[in-house]
Amino acid sequence: MPRTPEENDRIRQASKEKIRAAAMELFMKQGFYATSISDIAKKAGISKGLLYNYYKGKEELLSEMVEARIREVVKVMEEAVILEKPNEQLKYIVNGAIDNIHKNPEVHRFYLHLQTQPEADEELIKYTHLLIGENTRQFEFQCKIFEIMGEKEPRKRSLYFSSVLQGIMLMISTYPQKFPIEEIKKQIIREFCNKSIV
Repeated sequence: MPRTPEENDRIRQASKEKIRAAAMELFMKQGFYATSISDIAKKAGISKGLLYNYYKGKEELLSEMVEARIREVVKVMEEAVILEKPNEQLKYIVNGAIDNIHKNPEVHRFYLHLQTQPEADEELIKYTHLLIGENTRQFEFQCKIFEIMGEKEPRKRSLYFSSVLQGIMLMISTYPQKFPIEEIKKQIIREFCNKSIV
């Protein structure tokens, strides 16, 4: 019995997810440039020909991984927006960011590394700009939250909040087994999210 279009699509998406997971693992271990398409195909347990059926090369693969990462971040922001109170929005961002890093600390390290590529790297710098652009949008969204919360200097407050949250995320990704996740979440929420709203 022939497969339905839905079944074909499900199989295709599952295969692409397996390829992206293999690529991520290899990029983190040996770096983007040292990883070949053959390495990725072998790690994913498929033929090189089949991999090329889904991706033209590792550049297209990396591009799709970065787009997926940005969609994850945007989703957290969109879910925060629908909450009624700004301090609840901020709390949602804190929990979403820290929980995500705690589940996948090595993935955060990978994107952090990608975000800090030198301008001379013509291949990777476009992804650096994409990730920084998304961070800028997040920052502006946080500024509006602090403005609604009545902060006298919302941009400075947002900058401080981002610095604290990014620092926590870096520490979790560096020392994932030794970090008191829940205790630190309570502390940052207490400092930034408990201001009463007029």
